[in-house]
Amino acid sequence: MKDKKVVFMGTPEFAVPILEALIENTNVILVVTQPDKEVGRKREIKFSPIKEVALKNNIEVFQPIKIRNDYNHILDLKPDIIITCAYGQIIPSELLYKPKYKAINVHASLLPKLRGGAPIHHAIIDGYDKTGITIMYMNEHMDEGDIISQEEIKILDTDNVGTLHDKLSLLGKKLLIKTLPSIFEGTNKSIIQNNEEATYGYNIKREEEIIDFNKTSKEVFNQIRGLYPFPCGYAILEDNNIKILEACIGNNSKGVPGEIINIYKDGIGVMCKDLEIIITRLKPEGKKEMNAIDFINGHKKEYLMGKIFNEKRKI
Repeated sequence: MKDKKVVFMGTPEFAVPILEALIENTNVILVVTQPDKEVGRKREIKFSPIKEVALKNNIEVFQPIKIRNDYNHILDLKPDIIITCAYGQIIPSELLYKPKYKAINVHASLLPKLRGGAPIHHAIIDGYDKTGITIMYMNEHMDEGDIISQEEIKILDTDNVGTLHDKLSLLGKKLLIKTLPSIFEGTNKSIIQNNEEATYGYNIKREEEIIDFNKTSKEVFNQIRGLYPFPCGYAILEDNNIKILEACIGNNSKGVPGEIINIYKDGIGVMCKDLEIIITRLKPEGKKEMNAIDFINGHKKEYLMGKIFNEKRKI
């Protein structure tokens, strides 16, 4: 595959193992990624993880502000194939069909399930027991192209969005390299997606980060795991934002949703719709992450008992 000219389009850490595998196995002639960002108070320039890999390997980097208006450079290079993974912009149709082997995408779900920009988060939040990677041909619609190959993995109760992210990133690398020969040889048998089975995993909105204790303990447990370690779910206790990082489901069932009903040696029991959720790790506003025991030691048990999460919300 070293004779195949590849243009790779991607941005976040998730896409790094995939780009590295392509560099090793193909001829990556260009990397397209999102424009650099200014971060922090000093407004320092931050490169995307994909740009860092490209520069390290002396590969040209192209960073159009709006690729729909600025894509001719890609076509001028006459790539054999365009491969995308979490690029972050809609790819114009002019790029999808011009290369000899068209444009393909590495997507972190078992399409047509969880189309959209946050499939890993929603796989956990929505209670899926499995997810996986799909290699697909791209078309003009979001994640609706024909499926070339798929591989699934189980979602464990011990998984959070961070662990699942890393598992899927490595799976995406392996499946892509396994699948590419069939694309170049014309032997793959792509499958049209069944749109009637489609579900969606859109980007997480700020209001979706609020932990809703009116849901069942299992739903709250999934929400906490599906938001950690990024962006992190939170609840509000007496006008203070408390990020809730890790928790488990308890056995007690007396109280109103959001009420602190138990203080354990290593956890804070908060009532949900059916059972308590026991918070074991959290991050109070303006402080570092800490185990629940450290938070408890900073407050009197009598003070915490009966307090209600999300009773008051910051505007």
